[in-house]
Amino acid sequence: MSFVGKKFPDLKVNAMNEMGDTFTINVLEEAQKNNKKVVLFWYPKDFTYVCPTELHAFQEAMSEFEKRNTMVIGASCDTAEVHFAWLSTSKDNGGIEGVTYPILADSNRNLSSRLGILDVENERYDDETGHITVDGDNVTYRATYLIDEEGTVFHESINHMPLGRNVNEFIRMVDAYSHVQKHGEVCPANWEEGKTAMEANSKGVASYLSAN
Repeated sequence: MSFVGKKFPDLKVNAMNEMGDTFTINVLEEAQKNNKKVVLFWYPKDFTYVCPTELHAFQEAMSEFEKRNTMVIGASCDTAEVHFAWLSTSKDNGGIEGVTYPILADSNRNLSSRLGILDVENERYDDETGHITVDGDNVTYRATYLIDEEGTVFHESINHMPLGRNVNEFIRMVDAYSHVQKHGEVCPANWEEGKTAMEANSKGVASYLSAN
């Protein structure tokens, strides 16, 4: 199920920060009450391999997101305590020490299951025992949601486990959506901040294509 064009689910989820504080976050409310965009990115597991490279990449881009009035939130199905252990582990040892944005701890999988991003396959029911078994790790794929100031999702994407994300693409998408909000124009393929956008009509596309 796609959430693009829809409000992000209205759910509270446990979270952890670099100070070791456990608290709850409602992503929808964070966007609305702070009047900010939100980048929410999910990764499969703490203490793994591609995952720390992504968390550090988002941290390195924090100033760029902040310039754009955009919050960054990480998320996985690990517990808050495991998040803090990873946050307390140095980068040289594969940890994410230095990450300052909050990380959701969706250990009950309430939010990730509603989003439909869990690695679950071949769910089957045993008539004799009444038990359900599945294949897969029941952790999330590398899903990313960009959410506007009203809590509406304007971009979502899902990568398979081995494929790390390009953080610059999410910066570009925030820029593009902000341009649409401010100017009412639409952004053509490969648009970047400072490039020409176009009016959403036949004259606009004809003018853009003739110039490009």
